[in-house]
Amino acid sequence: MSFKRLITALLGLALATTAVVGCGDTDDGATSGGTKTVTVFAAASLTETFTTLGKTFEQSHPGVKVRFNFGGSSALAQQITQGAPVDVFASASPATMKTVTDANLADGRPQTFVRNRLQIATPAGNPGKVTALKDLADPDLKVVLCAEQVPCGAAAKKALAAADLTVKPASLEQDVKSALNKVTLGEADAALVYRTDVKAAGAKVVGIDFPESAQAINDYPIVTLSKAPQPDLAKQFLQLVLSPQGKGVLTAAGFDAP
Repeated sequence: MSFKRLITALLGLALATTAVVGCGDTDDGATSGGTKTVTVFAAASLTETFTTLGKTFEQSHPGVKVRFNFGGSSALAQQITQGAPVDVFASASPATMKTVTDANLADGRPQTFVRNRLQIATPAGNPGKVTALKDLADPDLKVVLCAEQVPCGAAAKKALAAADLTVKPASLEQDVKSALNKVTLGEADAALVYRTDVKAAGAKVVGIDFPESAQAINDYPIVTLSKAPQPDLAKQFLQLVLSPQGKGVLTAAGFDAP
């Protein structure tokens, strides 16, 4: 190869390399298309409402995507302490949020943005003829609860203790949606879940109020993370949740204002 051709080839290679680097992820978290992603970890019971708020946020922030990870709050908190890159954490209880704050991973003090309480959920038609919390102690009924380390499980434990009841669950689920799913599929006669989840399920289930739920109301705290990949957008998403618009979406779904 002549010297001139060698120089031409090297210049072409350098330009190609520059083009590839220019299309990669940037330091500010933008993707190859210039889109930025806000990562939100949120309790499973927030699935419907936060999905709605995520779409609202994307519409008002062109070029921004909101990525959600919904699940049991205790599992989400553990993932955050193990180094998961997260911008915002919304938990279903102060106890699970404390896991994050104790690890010095919260950017400021968590704020309670809604409250939630339990209902008894039964399949449509209520085949087990459940009318009150005491009915769940019937050994002939298949009752599903959340595991105690999950906020809905901790709340169920408080409610059952307030009623001085012992219930032997057919299964212990890792988040409230899994517990409700057992009911909607007809695999359980009843489950203790949040009333917001009952409302979201519509005609698939029947929701039964019980007075002991007042002894087990869950506060939901939210916070931005100190190591948030997108700190400015994280604060803006939190502001949307706390805004009148955000509160409207949440209360319409059955959550109580704090």
